[in-house]
Amino acid sequence: MNIKDVNINYVQYGNKKGHDVLLLHGWGQNIEMMQPLGDPLAKDFHITILDLPGFGKSSEPTYAWDLEDYADMLGEFIKKLKIKNPVIIGHSFGGRLAIQYSYNNPISKLVLLASPCTVGNDNVSLKTKILKKLYSIDALKKIGDIAKNYIGSRDYKMASPMMKKILVNTVSHDLVGYARQIEEPTLLIWGDNDSEAYLSDGKILEDVMTDAALIVLSGTHYAYLENIVQVINILNNFLKDL
Repeated sequence: MNIKDVNINYVQYGNKKGHDVLLLHGWGQNIEMMQPLGDPLAKDFHITILDLPGFGKSSEPTYAWDLEDYADMLGEFIKKLKIKNPVIIGHSFGGRLAIQYSYNNPISKLVLLASPCTVGNDNVSLKTKILKKLYSIDALKKIGDIAKNYIGSRDYKMASPMMKKILVNTVSHDLVGYARQIEEPTLLIWGDNDSEAYLSDGKILEDVMTDAALIVLSGTHYAYLENIVQVINILNNFLKDL
């Protein structure tokens, strides 16, 4: 599927008569990272997982997208597949995208897995903000090229030149105001030892959102995988009335 001059790779499977569940992976990841959630839900739900632009088998954007560009892409993607009021499950960057999309688009429920919502409360933000400042001044661009090798995050270092620009654009975006406007039931799942998306962001989301509950599990930024059986049970309970 081509959207905004980007070829989007995706998979759909599961119960065609079931409610639509859309899964959004984190930065630098792909469809495979969300299949451990999608596969157990496929008996009862219609599952859609995509490689977000710039990851997996989807092509990179042709210019430096921000989070709104990703949300526009997602809206067109959902429209083309005729998905109605999906449950959206997003991890990390995928959760940030889910917030950006869901505040003004129809969904039924939302699940955010370790999804930073504030600027500076993830390991990428401070480093990329420094780099953005360096690159904004012509005389300092060369310094920025050198500095990125030392202060750039793991995700930043592994990204292509275009995706590095996109990473800077997407992490410097506060989402608390958008989250406040989401009225649909929302489940927040965090690891108690997450050093990538701080638990404080989960607590902020629980406080500002209309109908949100925070579940803290033992684990890291990938607590949803580290506790996969428990998380699937939680999701089945959360989605049972659809």
